[in-house]
Amino acid sequence: MRNKVLEILEKTDNYISGQDISKELGVSRQSVWKAINALKERGYIIDSITNKGYKLITVPNYLNEQGLKNYLNTAIIGKKLIVFDTIDSTNDYLKSIGSNKEECINGTVAVSREQTKGKGRLGRVWQTKKDDGIAFSFLLRPNMTPNEVSAITPLTGLAVCKAIKQYTGLNCKIKWPNDIIIENRKLVGILTEMSAEFDAVEYVITGIGINVEHKEFPEEIAYKATSIFLETGKHINKNEFLAYVLKQIEDEFIRNDMHLTPQAIEEYTEMCATIGRNVTFERFGKKLSGIATGIEKDGELSVTLDNGEKFTVNSGEVTVQGIY
Repeated sequence: MRNKVLEILEKTDNYISGQDISKELGVSRQSVWKAINALKERGYIIDSITNKGYKLITVPNYLNEQGLKNYLNTAIIGKKLIVFDTIDSTNDYLKSIGSNKEECINGTVAVSREQTKGKGRLGRVWQTKKDDGIAFSFLLRPNMTPNEVSAITPLTGLAVCKAIKQYTGLNCKIKWPNDIIIENRKLVGILTEMSAEFDAVEYVITGIGINVEHKEFPEEIAYKATSIFLETGKHINKNEFLAYVLKQIEDEFIRNDMHLTPQAIEEYTEMCATIGRNVTFERFGKKLSGIATGIEKDGELSVTLDNGEKFTVNSGEVTVQGIY
């Protein structure tokens, strides 16, 4: 009811009476009044004048379904939106409904104003205060093998990096394999998980956490984290920005048919801050160091040791000199 009343207010330039709203929706004026009050409690500013009715003045800046829909311009990603005030993990939520193809259709997006048990790589916990960040996940049902899924994280990273550059003007870079950074501080984390049987993928879930409004971070990570606000000094429209990011991700997937094409690898390499730096990784039970020289066709990192020996790194922890 609340969303239906909101839709009417948003498409009405002038005042509209409670009687007209109730007639259009086939409900009582009391129900309309309750819906108006519920919207006001959620941060919508609605003017009301006797004998004239209601007029929507301002929508809240926090993430909300209708606000996202107003800006969203995608064909698949975001076709179904699920918006929470708070949740433990948007990735875990989509996994809990992922097997139900009717409830969780291809392109479903789950987003929350607050995430209490968000997950990063290697089981790390990622969480943020309410409305400080943008935490969201999207589920796709691609026709691909488990091996081909490896392209999704770098394509997503490429798209998110482009979106932030274009929307904010910030000179962000990609830290292989799944972070977006500004100089040597983390701005975005990306995590992709999948459910597969034999050689067929049932679904893939990609979770993304973007530091947006943070003014400070806990002491233990303050040296390696930043936010859009800290870098620009400006507050952004979260609904418009998230819609823009989702559009960029979808466009990148379509442009490259969800594979790491030569063009995607070239663009990723240009934006990758890891390339050309000294990196340390583990192999054969010992730590090896060398220079990151490129990105392979499946998204692996190419590393050349001091003795000229070459390795490809595709999993595990990689330490990059000069980047946290």
